[in-house]
Amino acid sequence: MTKRATRTSTLYCLALCLLPQAVWADTLKVAASFSIIGDFVRRIADDDVEVNVIAPIGSDVHRWELTPPNVLALEDTDIVFYNGYDLEPWLRHVRAVIHDDTPLVALAERAHFAPIPVPTGEYEGQPDPHMWMDPQGAAAYLDVIADTLAEHDPDKAELYHRRAEEARDVLADLDRAIKERLDGIPYTNRTLITSEAGFGYFARAYEFEHTGIWGMNQETWGTARAMARMSERLSEQRPPALFYESTVAEIHMDALARETGLPLAGPLYLDTLSARDGPAFNYPALLRYNADLLHQALGGARSE
Repeated sequence: MTKRATRTSTLYCLALCLLPQAVWADTLKVAASFSIIGDFVRRIADDDVEVNVIAPIGSDVHRWELTPPNVLALEDTDIVFYNGYDLEPWLRHVRAVIHDDTPLVALAERAHFAPIPVPTGEYEGQPDPHMWMDPQGAAAYLDVIADTLAEHDPDKAELYHRRAEEARDVLADLDRAIKERLDGIPYTNRTLITSEAGFGYFARAYEFEHTGIWGMNQETWGTARAMARMSERLSEQRPPALFYESTVAEIHMDALARETGLPLAGPLYLDTLSARDGPAFNYPALLRYNADLLHQALGGARSE
């Protein structure tokens, strides 16, 4: 073999070896602040985008702290999707890690969906960040995700928008199914009291009265003042049950349940999905599970 042929063969083999890395380098790398947003992004991106979730399943997104693996992944990220409205107070650390030109996309703040105020606690009156708890709010998130991915990956823009349209149809069906499931709960029983007052959008969508011991999880949990305020309310209004969430210690709500003699139910899922083998392994499963639990705990008229 001539030297020229050998050199050509070597270059060809080198090119083949480098091809996968080159293809991979062209794939968008996206970070999602927590598991529910990660689920939304994957529904639009499918296998066309590499998705990394910062706060893992089961963790409290309000109180997360970046880990070394988070930092390594963020250094090579093209887009960061997060919720906004102060859900992720640790986002300033993300800004310090990513490149200056890496866009941070606040889904709740960009969504065309009317926010409601936090009803109690240190953040009272500020926009409630838990917009995804209404399927119509979740659909508004999907639109922002699709538009952002299409902007940064225009060759697949049509594909992203088509998936968003399909996902919106799924959410519309889910919304109807949740309403049907909750229809069995008498309106006199539609009081939803939780640890964190994060179910406001859910309550607005499905006609519940809602509040919590505290407003958002980054506050101090279960202060004496907050517990006394809730205790006084429960002495005047006795719902069929009290609820705690999967990312919150049940100790505070358990204390109120013991004091008042009310049943304690849970966990409800709010700020995270469950593990794959759990009841809230994706967003539709989360809402269905919550609706089933509410139906079970609030469905019948409570005997005096």
